[in-house]
Amino acid sequence: MAMQETPAQVARRLDSNRRWFDLVPPEGVPIRFEVAGLAARFGAQLLDILITTVVVIAVLILLALLPFNLEPLIASLAAILMLVIRAPYYILTELFWNGRTVGKRAAGLRVLGADGRGLTTHAVVARNLLKEVEIFMPGSLLLASGGLGTFWNVVLLVWIIIVLAVPLTNRKRQRLGDLIANTYVTSRPRSVLLPDLSGGSKAAAFDFTAAQMEHYGRFELQTLERLLRADTASASSEERRRESLVQVAAQIRRKIGYEEAVPPARAEEFLRAFYTAQRAFLEQKRVFGEVRDDKHHRTEDADQTS
Repeated sequence: MAMQETPAQVARRLDSNRRWFDLVPPEGVPIRFEVAGLAARFGAQLLDILITTVVVIAVLILLALLPFNLEPLIASLAAILMLVIRAPYYILTELFWNGRTVGKRAAGLRVLGADGRGLTTHAVVARNLLKEVEIFMPGSLLLASGGLGTFWNVVLLVWIIIVLAVPLTNRKRQRLGDLIANTYVTSRPRSVLLPDLSGGSKAAAFDFTAAQMEHYGRFELQTLERLLRADTASASSEERRRESLVQVAAQIRRKIGYEEAVPPARAEEFLRAFYTAQRAFLEQKRVFGEVRDDKHHRTEDADQTS
């Protein structure tokens, strides 16, 4: 009789089937993200395609109401509209929603820049315009291939197969657009500020102003939380952790304009006090309807209401 797996063994087995990569933000503390699965990305893509298709159909219906005979041009108009609507849709949503389209939000996915400094406009535009070249334009030509001939149909089909196979050839599941734009698609964990980290800290030893709390959001707070919770199994790892604490404390002091000196021996105390104050500040903002995901203040709630 086979032995039943314990919950810990099941968790380890499931975790081993996932793909991870470490992202190092400007604060210098590596954060581990899960690489988005192909099934989740496919589902997100289907939803985005459905949305853009519905918009194109709505525009075509409006054009059909005009006093012109557009029936001979309907296929060409549909192709042009798909390009004109689809590319800006992907670019604008990823820019304003911090790496997420409607489909990615629904699937819990997010695009991140590999340098840890957030997505740039160049990266977003590059990865989405290349998506047109990779899939959408060849796919559209293949579907409307009445006059292309067998040879070009085969060429387009082979191209699409090669492009779809690219994410299977690298551990980070990057398609061509991601490789060129240096981006990744990740399974975005839900932001949760754990309640027990700040409970025993000496927050009263350091005072922070409201203006100093304006610089960071939940993403950066979680970064700090990971550092403060880091396990140190050896003396060398403890030494590296202390060095990281001193470096991060100095970076935060410069960022928020904290002028009072913080001795290296009190770096962890300073960071725990900052964590407590920043957490309380963000929770107060949340009560009043403002949810800050990161230091760029791109918020989920504001996005949903805009």
